[in-house]
Amino acid sequence: MKAIIIDDEQDCCDVLATLLERYCPDVTVANIFTSAEDGLNALMQNSIDLAFLDIKMPHMNGFELLERLQPFNFSVIFTTSYDQYAIKAIRYSALDYLLKPVDKEELQVAVRKASERSTPMLTQQLELLVQKINRPAQKANRVALPTMEGLNIIPADSIISCSSSSNYTILSLKDGKKLTVSRTLKEIEEMLEGHSFFRVHHSYLVNLAEVRKYMRGEGGLLIMSDESSVDVSRSKKDQLLKELGRR
Repeated sequence: MKAIIIDDEQDCCDVLATLLERYCPDVTVANIFTSAEDGLNALMQNSIDLAFLDIKMPHMNGFELLERLQPFNFSVIFTTSYDQYAIKAIRYSALDYLLKPVDKEELQVAVRKASERSTPMLTQQLELLVQKINRPAQKANRVALPTMEGLNIIPADSIISCSSSSNYTILSLKDGKKLTVSRTLKEIEEMLEGHSFFRVHHSYLVNLAEVRKYMRGEGGLLIMSDESSVDVSRSKKDQLLKELGRR
């Protein structure tokens, strides 16, 4: 994979390039840019497979760079110091990011996912990303969910429940379909934060608007709108009943 790095901090560029050379032999760093403007010009003029893009840069941040560039046909991995709103926006749009200082194992996972992706970032993903960045307090209606077949962008309120399946999550939808998403349940929970979802068990996340009945027990049992049943852990019982009582 032919890659470029765009980051205004030279030290970060050098470290990332070294990590790629040592731990990601399939990636060749074609160029490094410490100016967003120079990086943008290079992307317009050259064909690449992968861009490592810093979020916070002077004059033009990583999101603004992509807006000026679209459409494009390469994969993007964002690099950033911890930024709550930026990370939440990236998760909403099912994009990949690396926290600085970059961890070699996380880098390898992100590069592998980029190499396996059959299509680059969709325009819809960028729209979701920009919407969430520009209006961080506003609840986004749609979420982007990566599956083995591609990317599904669906309304958050179309989800009835989510169940953990190792490193995947199975979503039960209102239309009766099941969606296997290549994200952990914790990641899905973070994506759906702000919507009416509640983690009732280490293996289950439910849409409280779709709960039809609570049945008492040690932890209890929920009957959902699709007639499925979901176990409630004992430690979550009291908080769940409070949440249901508010509705």
